[in-house]
Amino acid sequence: MPHEGPVNKAMFLDEVEIVAIAGRGGDGCVAFRREKHVPRGGPSGGDGGDGGSVLLRADSSYTTLQHLAGRHHWRAGDGAGGEGKGCHGRSGRDLLVRVPAGTIVRDADLGITLKDLTAEGEEVCVAEGGRGGRGNAAFKSPTNQAPRHAEPGGPGRQRRLRLELKLIADVGIIGLPNAGKSTLLSRLSKARPKIADYPFTTLHPCLGIVEMGGWRRFVMADLPGLIAGAHAGAGLGDAFLRHVERTRVLLHLVDLCPLEGDPAAGYRVIRRELRAYSRALAAKPELVVGNKMDLTGAAERLDRLRTKLKVPVVGISAVTGQGLGELAERIWRMLQEADAPSARPAKRGAAP
Repeated sequence: MPHEGPVNKAMFLDEVEIVAIAGRGGDGCVAFRREKHVPRGGPSGGDGGDGGSVLLRADSSYTTLQHLAGRHHWRAGDGAGGEGKGCHGRSGRDLLVRVPAGTIVRDADLGITLKDLTAEGEEVCVAEGGRGGRGNAAFKSPTNQAPRHAEPGGPGRQRRLRLELKLIADVGIIGLPNAGKSTLLSRLSKARPKIADYPFTTLHPCLGIVEMGGWRRFVMADLPGLIAGAHAGAGLGDAFLRHVERTRVLLHLVDLCPLEGDPAAGYRVIRRELRAYSRALAAKPELVVGNKMDLTGAAERLDRLRTKLKVPVVGISAVTGQGLGELAERIWRMLQEADAPSARPAKRGAAP
């Protein structure tokens, strides 16, 4: 079943700030033995329990940070105090906060990155629970056989966190508004993004799983349309360019029959925005795809586009399905090549 993105949600939330508060440790107990047939008593106060910690774990069942938006403070359980007869207090319950895979966890006050949760099940402790105080039994010694003091529990750590989500997908679909990105995703997967004949129909990224024969599959992301100046905040592209950084392959969709402008010029606009945002992003493997081959004159425009760009361009029609099978196979081959050892940068020296 496809992993559908947050297409039906009113908001795609990819940044949120929360406060993680660990539990306080329980106080140690001051107590003495008072038992029948025990000729001598003694200190018997137990230790307090440790406070619970706050942990964040990557969970692929979440695709946005929306579930964290309505709750600012996330608090773990406090440790229970110690009791007499050497009974130790119960430790506080840890609080596990689940976030989408691809979430970067940062300390908002120190400005440092604590963890980049990229793998399913990966977790990080963001706030450690306070240590439980020792009871008076722990202070017994030959020179102090009846101690009358115990330790208070330690405070739990409190941390202000900034969470930033960068979607993890194998293929990122980029292109100008109305190039047909959402239609292509809906034809290759079972995702159902909003599709309309006006620009900026897609207001948030959408994920879909492309199923192929032989148990082959890959994750494709439809990113909102970029425009000139997106890296500087124009349009919607600036808010979502970070999601393209995680992709292994870029699928650059070009409208072969735009209402105005030249397809080659539109392609170059997007390339400039990628380079302005990140040279590493612009260096990713790219497959150029010309869409709307079902329209009159599209074949001639495809040939001109290939001549102007001097790169291979695949012609498809996302509406009729023309060329989609070949496109999926080419994407798969590119993903396999991207995973090949020769495609990976050589390691420089030993790991620190």
